[in-house]
Parts: sequence; structure tokens; C-alpha cells
Amino acid sequence: MLATPPPGISPWHPDTFARRRPHLAVRGRVLGAVRCVFEENAFVEVDTPALQVSPGMEPHLQAFATDLQGPHPDDRRRLYLHTSPEFAMKKLLVAGMPRIYQIAHVYRNGERSGTHSPEFSMLEWYRAGEGYRTLIQDCEDLVRAAANAAGRSRFDFRGMVCDPFKAWRVLTVQDAFLDYAGIDLLATFDGTHDPDPAALAAEAERIGVHPHAGDRWEDIVFRIMFDRIEPHLGEGVPCVLTDYPVCMAALSRPKPEDPRLAERFELYACGLELANAFGELTDAAAQRARFEADMDLKQRLYGERFPVDEDFLAALEHGMPESSGIALGFDRLVMLCSGAESIDDVLWLPVAL
Repeated sequence: MLATPPPGISPWHPDTFARRRPHLAVRGRVLGAVRCVFEENAFVEVDTPALQVSPGMEPHLQAFATDLQGPHPDDRRRLYLHTSPEFAMKKLLVAGMPRIYQIAHVYRNGERSGTHSPEFSMLEWYRAGEGYRTLIQDCEDLVRAAANAAGRSRFDFRGMVCDPFKAWRVLTVQDAFLDYAGIDLLATFDGTHDPDPAALAAEAERIGVHPHAGDRWEDIVFRIMFDRIEPHLGEGVPCVLTDYPVCMAALSRPKPEDPRLAERFELYACGLELANAFGELTDAAAQRARFEADMDLKQRLYGERFPVDEDFLAALEHGMPESSGIALGFDRLVMLCSGAESIDDVLWLPVAL
């Protein structure tokens, strides 16, 4: 058994690197297995720029900004490292690419923990002309292929066990709130972009989850999920959490049968969120309105806003096909497959502190 090196030794030090090396060997095998699955399903691997006009429009994400300088001193433009390759990949859908995937380095400031790194690898893929539930089968194929490549019959993570080879559980957000928190979530939701939080705040207090002053409805949803629901998701078998309220899915389209809900699901294993999927919104006007609402919220909460990628909206105007798309945290998948406890253990070199 390898001795644990003293704290403070650099990650390139041979003793430190030796502890990560078995996890990195698994990373290589998982990467090969993932590429084989996509090749077998006629996907094309793409590679889009990390530097973008807009890093992503989620209100709570922080981005890294830089200035692109041209040959003349006054030729300077503010750009951002992307938080996801989504906008660029959707432009390729408009260009006529029907099935694409990418393993991209993405960047999110203010995020560092055992399961978060400010720079990490995201596996993102899109299917033109196919519904978002098709992506559930994709996830099953990928996760099982990754486990096989790692020689794993099950995942063990932080005291939880998950068997990806058994039938997966599909659970709606509404049923998850009923089952684990005893709350009828949709009874507190008025269907708007920014619902009144009063009813849900009262329900949260009733079960001992205390909202903070100024919490929005969505903030209280996250508090309840973090405290009562997420710790149970992916226990025993992977869990697909689906049918999110539409205000929690800015890039997805409403469900035709219930416009209060969005075509969105998240994948969990051992309580760890692995992936986030959407039936993609293709209406440029609706997308612009959602971007503006999200940036208004970001301005109110954090005093900043990101620019809209007008070229992305122009692509939607030109005509993006009905599509489904998903982003999966590749490093987290490797953690499960290798038995690593921290995301830094599966990175060749972690971002310097």
C-alpha cells in the first residue's frame, strides 16, 4: 500500500503522483470506452473554441474573463472561457451536423470541492431530430461501458452503493418531493419564471429546512433537494430525475402535455449528480426572453451580467432542428469508476491553489 505523502507536496511530486496514477489509468480506459460508444452510434467528435462571446447564461455560474487583443492596441474585445460548449455545438446542429459529441475542458469560477474543480472535463452530446428521453438510453450505454472498462460491477462512493447494470430508476421531481420531503411541489408553483416563494417557504419550514431572507422559489427548491432529496438519489441503482418545473430549465422547451414542466432530466449515482439533459429550446424569441430574465436576476444577485451571444440567437432564427442534448461530468464518472474520493485524484494535474 502506498504511503500518503506529507501535506503541501506538489501534485507533480513522484510520491503524490503515484497515488493518482491508478485512477488516471482508469481515466484512460473510460475515455476509450466512451469514444467507442459514440463511434458505434454514428456520432462525430467535434472540437469548439473555449473562448466565447458569452460563457453561458445560468445566473449562478461565475466565469473567467479575458481580453482578446488584435494587432493594434485599440483592437481589444472582452471574451470568456466557456462554462459549457453548448452554444457552439448548437450552431453546428444548425449547420447540419445530426449527431455530435465533445469532451471539452470547461471553466467555472468560485467552484472548488471534492466534486468540483474550476477547470474540468465535460462530455456533451446532441441528437438532432430525436427526443430527450432517447438520451436516457445513451447514458445507460455510456455508464455501463465505462464501468466495464474499469472492471467495476458496481459503484461505491461515500458510503453508498449503486449498480449500473440493474434497471435504472426514473423519478419525477414532483414524486421525489412527495417521497422524500412530503411536499406537493407543484401546488406551490404558479407556472411563472419567478414564482412566489411564500407557499414553498412555509412547507420548507414545516419539515425543518429553513429558507434564508430573500430566497426565491427556486432557491428553496435547491435547499430542500440538497437537504432531503439528493442524498437518496442513485442509491442502489442510477436515478434519472425528470420533469423539472419550467422555470428551472432556461435552455429547454416546455413539455407539450404540461407546459408547467420542462423537457429536462438529471442523472444521479451514489448521490452524485452526473448529467443534465434537455429537449432543446429552438424558439429564438423565447430564448432571448429567458436570457434577459436570467441576466436581470444575475445583475440583481451579483451585480454583473454576461453578454448575449447574438450569433447563437441568429443560428436559432436560421432554424435549429428539434434536438436533444446533454452534458455529463466526465471527471465525476471517472471518480465512480476508479473509486476516487476527490475530483483532484482523477486529474492529471489539478488546478493550482
